[in-house]
Amino acid sequence: MTQTIDAVAAARPSHWRVVGAVSAAHFVSHFYILLLAPLIPFVREAYGVSYTEIGIAFAAFNVVSAVLQTPAGFLVDRLGARTLLIAGLLLGALAFAVAGLVHSFAVLVAMFGLAGVGNTVYHPADYALLSQHVRGERIGQAFSVHTFAGMLGSAVTPASVLLMQSLWGWRGAFLGAAVFGLFVALVLIAVRDPAPTAPPRKTARSGGRPDWHVLLSAPILLNLFFFVLLAMLSGGIYNYSVVAFGALYGTPVSIANAALTGNLLLTAIGVLIGGVLASRTRRHGLVAASGLAAATAFMLLLAEVDLPTAALIAAMSLAGFFSGIIMPSRDMIVREVTPPGSFGKVFGFVTTGFNIGGIVAPLVFGAIMDHGSPRLVFLVVAGCTLVAIATVASRPRRRG
Repeated sequence: MTQTIDAVAAARPSHWRVVGAVSAAHFVSHFYILLLAPLIPFVREAYGVSYTEIGIAFAAFNVVSAVLQTPAGFLVDRLGARTLLIAGLLLGALAFAVAGLVHSFAVLVAMFGLAGVGNTVYHPADYALLSQHVRGERIGQAFSVHTFAGMLGSAVTPASVLLMQSLWGWRGAFLGAAVFGLFVALVLIAVRDPAPTAPPRKTARSGGRPDWHVLLSAPILLNLFFFVLLAMLSGGIYNYSVVAFGALYGTPVSIANAALTGNLLLTAIGVLIGGVLASRTRRHGLVAASGLAAATAFMLLLAEVDLPTAALIAAMSLAGFFSGIIMPSRDMIVREVTPPGSFGKVFGFVTTGFNIGGIVAPLVFGAIMDHGSPRLVFLVVAGCTLVAIATVASRPRRRG
């Protein structure tokens, strides 16, 4: 009896240490994704380059991430999630340290490509570690903490980076970000990898087919499409809602930004509440469909009605809240159709949808704004949520 109590007591801290360390890595990944944006004016002035040339660095990061994330998922399953996550953190830290130290724009672009390689490991390794080391009744909450940490990383990046720039210059900001990534890598090295909650089983192969056939199955492809749609939703709201409100209703930039801030804040809160829901129900499809339906209603309202300031901020905030609620259930839906031993490759593959949506969204919404149709920004976002509801409703049920 005493041995059992000791084992439970020892396992509990290990569980939360893993969740904390993985969430810290996710925080870093979002911090790195937004690192360059606040520093664009300083980098342009230092190198005398155009916005288009700066865009090459963003493109290098995202294209490399999109192409290599699925192969990284295979490596996670073969070599171990913790090892690959540490390697990704170290690679990102190295890339930004070199970008800060070497006075060459070509090197900076190359280092963003290298940082893109490091970025490929986060989603497959994070979800694999959480799935392996967190018990089923706690996994929904673990996913929500993980997602919340990433969103928090995005939220604090602009102010943190500009603070470092004011103290040490833009190169110092890159070096500070590199030190941060190195620190989290050292934390992961120090955190002992506890035993999985259940022995891993190898994925069965039909007729000797390679593991790729798992990714090409209908449930996994449907989830990939689901993630693309969610990326289109966030890409439209985060990047174009401010200018769309101004063009459509003449909304001042300060008010539109306040509405966007409310959306981001309530999304983060919604993620935490969604984690509680995901841990208390197995009807993850219903949670996701309900949240998306509510978000759709608010998008249609924003598209058709010139709301007063308080109502505009409230509507945007509630749209974010319902979008946040679905995120833990979104991850649980993927987990339900993932064969044991394939968490890395499957999560690496389906979360490539974020990269695909991130590439497509600026083209679609930028063209909409260029053609003078700001209302379409919200209508297209609403259309994406409706299609996302259809993908959830048509998903195959889990088989015993």
